[in-house]
Amino acid sequence: MFHHLPILLMQSPSRLPTAQSLDEFEAEIIELKSDFEKTKMIVYPEIHLCRAEGTRAERKKMYYEAAEPLDGPRGQRLAKIAKENNIWLIPGTVIEKGEGDDIYCTAVVYSPEGELVTSYRKCFPWRPFEPFKPGNELNVFDIPGFGRVGLCVCYDIWFPEVIRQLSWMGADLILNLVQTSTCDRSKELILLQAQAIMNQVYIASVNASAPAGTGESIIIDPEGNIRAKSPGVSDFILTDVINTDEVRKVREYGVCALNRTWAQFLPDDKPLKLPIYENGEINPLTWEARKR
Repeated sequence: MFHHLPILLMQSPSRLPTAQSLDEFEAEIIELKSDFEKTKMIVYPEIHLCRAEGTRAERKKMYYEAAEPLDGPRGQRLAKIAKENNIWLIPGTVIEKGEGDDIYCTAVVYSPEGELVTSYRKCFPWRPFEPFKPGNELNVFDIPGFGRVGLCVCYDIWFPEVIRQLSWMGADLILNLVQTSTCDRSKELILLQAQAIMNQVYIASVNASAPAGTGESIIIDPEGNIRAKSPGVSDFILTDVINTDEVRKVREYGVCALNRTWAQFLPDDKPLKLPIYENGEINPLTWEARKR
């Protein structure tokens, strides 16, 4: 059985959080499905539907005004769009209203049945520039007939524990939703490639186009090879078909048929203490990536 996922990464500018923007967004999804009939997943950048502008204080005000519970009107509309177009829809991140004054930068995933399958609150907001409260849980979700997908948002990739943990949780593909508008996108590309190699996992990173972002969206395979990459900062649609059998192959035989990082330890090896995590350790008995 083939384990294929036809995917679109939409390198697009962000939109203001208005009813008109949602109408335009829905019209775009319908057009994409008419052109890419076999596509099963469409992914947008960070804060795609919740653009904020101006000074830090002005952006914060706009984010608070855009915040909604995930089951609010915006979420209901997005679920309907996913169902009517029979796709897995990741519309970037939205601004989620939490308890009290807390707001989160939250990635949401809608199934072809129109269900909110999972949500992920960005664990590493880019401080001090972002007013979001950090999440405290990493999530994966399963796509029947394909495999397991993990989520991370922008600055998360600067912390290797995020990708390592998602990979250990069995992710075959990790989606990285980004709105990087600064000169460090070139560094992010290096981090993404290195993380894919170290964790033997697909990584698809979609950045906003200008003026919200610097583009350079990318898809990397479990050996660190670049499968597809946008050429610059302009609007761009990145297409690919992800094959999770490649993940199984690389984890079985190693990167370059040599390096089997998930099979490094023997059962009788002593745990490796990691003082940075207080009582944390790498335990040979729990090191292997989880099987589905």
